[in-house]
Amino acid sequence: MKKKWLLKFWNFWPPFLFTGIQILYCSRDYHHIKAKLKLRFWNANYVGTQYGGSIFSLADPFYMVMLINNLGKNYIVWDKASTIRYLKPGKTDLYADFILKDEELESIIEEVREKGKSEWIKVIPILDAHNNTVAEITKTITIKAKPKS
Repeated sequence: MKKKWLLKFWNFWPPFLFTGIQILYCSRDYHHIKAKLKLRFWNANYVGTQYGGSIFSLADPFYMVMLINNLGKNYIVWDKASTIRYLKPGKTDLYADFILKDEELESIIEEVREKGKSEWIKVIPILDAHNNTVAEITKTITIKAKPKS
């Protein structure tokens, strides 16, 4: 899917739209995505702060999509695991930056070449409007070479 359509799809995709997740920026090369989770009355928890499930959703698909677009059609990319560590209540809109470095891509490609797969782990800080870290999400993504037919 072309980036222009992917961004429109993401911002109007019902799970993101109704959760309050918005893509603020996506670089042309899929090396950087910035996303926001708006605090709304319908996605706040009982005490008025960001609902934990919404925070978790903020980090869900982006690294997988970034890797698929950077590695190309010769690789299989799947989310393997995600964990979240809540550090403080999210009382404002929340933000996440997803950054994929060339060195990380090179390391993944080399590991797949040597071992047949790579399990890439990335920690995503979730920041509030005052730049305080309110949560950390750890993603484990499995990357394998597609079998040659």
